[in-house]
Amino acid sequence: MRFGIFIPQGWRLDLVGIDPADQWEVMRGLAQRADVSEAWESLWVYDHFHTVPIPTEEATHEAWTLMSAFAAATSRVRLGQMCTAISYRNPAYLAKVAATVDVISGGRVEMGIGGGWYEHEWRAYGYGFPSAGERLGRLDEGVQIFRQAWTTGSATLDGKHYQVDGAIVRPLPLQKNGIPLWIAGGGEKKTLRIAAKYAQYTNFSGNPEEFTRKSEILRAHCADVGTDFDAIVRSSNFNVAIGATEAEVEERLATLAARLTPFIGADQAKTHINDLYRGTAAVGTPEQIIDKLTRVRDLGLGYAILNFPEAAYDTSGIELFEREVIPALSRH
Repeated sequence: MRFGIFIPQGWRLDLVGIDPADQWEVMRGLAQRADVSEAWESLWVYDHFHTVPIPTEEATHEAWTLMSAFAAATSRVRLGQMCTAISYRNPAYLAKVAATVDVISGGRVEMGIGGGWYEHEWRAYGYGFPSAGERLGRLDEGVQIFRQAWTTGSATLDGKHYQVDGAIVRPLPLQKNGIPLWIAGGGEKKTLRIAAKYAQYTNFSGNPEEFTRKSEILRAHCADVGTDFDAIVRSSNFNVAIGATEAEVEERLATLAARLTPFIGADQAKTHINDLYRGTAAVGTPEQIIDKLTRVRDLGLGYAILNFPEAAYDTSGIELFEREVIPALSRH
């Protein structure tokens, strides 16, 4: 199994209490820490404008600006977004941005891309909120534009949603055959079919039962469109709360709740932790997490991307995960 790590950018209220003037220093330090560690293949940020679980006035730093900054501040680690919303930027423009960042980074960019879902920020930014079908139609056409742009240096498409006519995208990405595509989302009829057609990586639920179901649907789409299911790396995201003992895990979750409560209220903080942490694969002692992640790895999970919600304040959980979990799962 391969591993990526999310860098806190504010979206999950994971920079609160840090002066905005100091937040880049924190993010850069964590990125550079990942860059020199053998544990992490990649670092990731989210493509969002408003915080979750509710919009607040706390800072949320923009994903592709961070991509460029991380490209200049690191030298080894790969750089991804989980995931870019196709409708937030014209896809020909986004292809140009990503190609430029790939050059700055020396060929280290991953393109995580999806249809988008956070209605509040869509409407607030004037994007409307089209139907899921339209959002996924844009995803399909946008990915076609990326592929043309990154392999030929230009893109032409007279689509239902996007029209480009000889859009020049140079310099090309440094990576042969263009930037790897991570099609994110588990939509069974459309998203996974788009992944079957275009993706080098997918990203959907790491719950074992749901992972198995989505994998089989992806396999069927691959057979239908004539692509190699085994060539697509399947990934999942996991929120981490790790401790040497179960009491330490509870202490870490309590600290998270205390940090969130002033911004979203005690009830919503409790619900947030119950929904996103308790019972999930990366919450527990190292032994418990190894056991749960091994199960989904054996079902075909090839890549785990980890969110440590306390990373901006405390790296002890990251250190414990690096020391005890990653070696156990990387041996196979």
